[in-house]
Amino acid sequence: MDTCAPMLMALYLRDVAGLVGAGTPALSNVAPSIRAADHSMLIHGVGGTDALRDQWEVWWGRLLHNLPDAQENLTPPEFPELAGMPALQRVAHAHYGAALSWSREQTQLYSIMAAERETLGGHKILADLVQNREMELGRSARDFTLTIVEIPLAEQRAWFIEPDQLIMSSHLLADQEVFRSFVQPVVELLV
Repeated sequence: MDTCAPMLMALYLRDVAGLVGAGTPALSNVAPSIRAADHSMLIHGVGGTDALRDQWEVWWGRLLHNLPDAQENLTPPEFPELAGMPALQRVAHAHYGAALSWSREQTQLYSIMAAERETLGGHKILADLVQNREMELGRSARDFTLTIVEIPLAEQRAWFIEPDQLIMSSHLLADQEVFRSFVQPVVELLV
């Protein structure tokens, strides 16, 4: 379990661009919410909003594919990580400073929350889910890895990304019953 700074940056840019429902899975907006800006003039000459949406979805897919090693940080001012994506490069250029500050702040808040969770033993629910499944099956768990990326999302839920990844709201673990409802089926599948 961890957060992912490049994914935080991507979601900030998605929300500031007003790309509601973009990406697979279509995650909810981040929390606290980011106010969308009008980029129509900025991206008009490079394909407009449709191109921006397509380019963002390609980038998002690349970040998901590279989990848990999605360390594709944006490199200003040219953003070579977004080569061939001129609309997205323009939006990234316009909002890079704010996106970087927001993602750093969220990463710091996550670190504090994770440390508190570690101290209080809140993360042990995962081990309990695996142990309960082992008892149900009457055998030890198969070797498996489950990567959980926690993001500050408005909707308290988790999204399963096959074969072994979850993206979840960073505050989902605080409600263990709801957490269980999303994570237990994944654990059952993997164990």
